[in-house]
Amino acid sequence: MIKKTTVNTIQNMKNNGEKIAVLTAYDYSTAKYLDEAGVDIILVGDSLANVALGYNSTQSVGMNEMTIFTGAVARGVNRALVVGDMPFMSYNTSIEQAMTNIGEMVKAGANAVKIEGCNDYLIKLIRHCTQSGIPVLGHLGYTPQSSNQIGGHTIQGKTVDAVNKILDEAKKLEEAGVFAIVLELVPEESAKYITENISVPTIGIGAGRFCSGHVMVSDDMLGKFSDYQPTFVRKYVNLKSIILDSAKQFCQDIKDEKYPSEKEVFNLKEEEKEKLLG
Repeated sequence: MIKKTTVNTIQNMKNNGEKIAVLTAYDYSTAKYLDEAGVDIILVGDSLANVALGYNSTQSVGMNEMTIFTGAVARGVNRALVVGDMPFMSYNTSIEQAMTNIGEMVKAGANAVKIEGCNDYLIKLIRHCTQSGIPVLGHLGYTPQSSNQIGGHTIQGKTVDAVNKILDEAKKLEEAGVFAIVLELVPEESAKYITENISVPTIGIGAGRFCSGHVMVSDDMLGKFSDYQPTFVRKYVNLKSIILDSAKQFCQDIKDEKYPSEKEVFNLKEEEKEKLLG
């Protein structure tokens, strides 16, 4: 019997010094393969706005899209912890509306949700979630949904004061009940310091080597999304080239009448063929 990964599993991994592997997924088959590969957490990230839907910003994706993709991923996963990313403005207006949207994400199949940022309202919301039995993954450092406010895609935590501010926020999130915290675009030394001074795991993305685990957008890791590539991404395969070459060969086979071949067609029984053709 397959043992399901839970938030307790994730905490035990940090306690035992075992690194946590996190990848994004947006569809059933990818999620199924990542799960079979042993990924610990599968994040249905709002990065799907860029890599799956072609938007310029993660702020463009909404609840309808996120729940559809989360459901598809959840149906492909047996073991990994599925985390649904709460999209821009889906949890910022009121606790009541936020809980309705979070509930929809859980009903779609998420085992937990991710919420960006830290302020008094968000602390109250996270407490409400955890008291309702909904695990929350926090997100500090560079928070894409706030990119307009913080001045774009910029590294955070570059001074001692800035690091201490993130650490203070991390401790507040921890006290509110998050099971882990994503640290995005943070210098390695800053991320290490934060990780060593909180009890919950940290999940780094562009945050150096010393977080409790690391997350990458699967389309970046697979070389499928090529509009841009962050410097911290390691490309394990070039799916763009594989897809291009395969599609070109398919087109050529059609033009040359090499597809379909005799092995790739269905045939009438002889008696039916005779009736048809005379």
